[in-house]
Amino acid sequence: MTPAPLRGPHFGSYAPDDVGWLLTDLSGVALEAPTEEREEAVQSGEGHYAESLPHEYLPDASYLALYRAALAATAPRLAHAVGTVTELVLRERGPDVVLASLARGGTPVGVLMRRWAAWAHGLDLPHYAVSIVRGRGIDRLALRHLAEHHDPSRVVFVDGWTGKGAITRELAAAVAEHERDTGVRFDPDLAVLADPGRCTTTFGTREDWLIASACLNSTVSGLVSRTVLNPRLLGPHQYHGAKFYKHLARSDVSHGFVSAVTTKFAGVHDTAPPSDRVADGAGRRAVERITQAYDVGDVNLVKPGVGETTRVLLRRVPWRVLVRAGAPAADLAHIRLLAQRRGVPVEEVADLPYSCVGLIRPRHARRPVLRPTTGARTAAP
Repeated sequence: MTPAPLRGPHFGSYAPDDVGWLLTDLSGVALEAPTEEREEAVQSGEGHYAESLPHEYLPDASYLALYRAALAATAPRLAHAVGTVTELVLRERGPDVVLASLARGGTPVGVLMRRWAAWAHGLDLPHYAVSIVRGRGIDRLALRHLAEHHDPSRVVFVDGWTGKGAITRELAAAVAEHERDTGVRFDPDLAVLADPGRCTTTFGTREDWLIASACLNSTVSGLVSRTVLNPRLLGPHQYHGAKFYKHLARSDVSHGFVSAVTTKFAGVHDTAPPSDRVADGAGRRAVERITQAYDVGDVNLVKPGVGETTRVLLRRVPWRVLVRAGAPAADLAHIRLLAQRRGVPVEEVADLPYSCVGLIRPRHARRPVLRPTTGARTAAP
């Protein structure tokens, strides 16, 4: 039998019924490394981004004020997107679905979809968080656990948003490989709140606006780190790993985020599915054009959309930010603040298909190799 899922309060700050984490607890392992060291390892091919973790920075008061303002302003449309995508899933996949969110960015969305199903229909949907790693696939042991306890055809994979479609392609390839090896089929369709990259057919909106959970890291995602896949630490009978940052409990806003959205459910009246659900991959083509125009050299260094741009500014070595001329200022206020603090130029671009795009600094200069350190740093991101 596969290991039992981890649950709060022993792992993560969500309630036990909100989510079961199909992860290995690596909380006691030193995994954090400096951002520039991690960037060099990734770009040079000497290491994979999932083998270590970035430092978990705690935002200062001014940044938190921006987050709270953004959440207050966007909670109604977040609630509408949650209702739309959940109703679409229930209509097409049935009321007995099992939610499998992609940890950790998809996990707050999975919690919200579960809450909508309970609020609107009285359903008690199982929800698990599973790890998927670009270039290395989904956690096969987690898939095995899902198949042991549920009908694989009822499993719906959940994420927050799409960018250029890397994860949707990774998921499709991974479940196809799993089916070839085991004969067990999972539906590769990915349900997301926002699909600006036009990568999937199951979504709440295709507009590229701020999903407030993207502004923060573990403190809005149950105090759980991004997932880790490091063969020096994990064996074949262990799930991918993650850390529980319980020492950040006083800064945790995970429940506040969920509550802010769920209190707006009563104001959602139209959850009809979008009329245009064709997944034509237009976002990927736009990224390829940007890669060529800015001589970046690698499409993986171009991160489209508000959510991905935020991640670049929080976790990577940013080079510049492209902003669509006329994009709503409220959606990009935190982007401009983060860019200013990191000394990153912001360039307005006409006809950009996303609200913004983050470019990671290409051909990153070599730095001395430093030993990973532990702990969080209290500073502005």
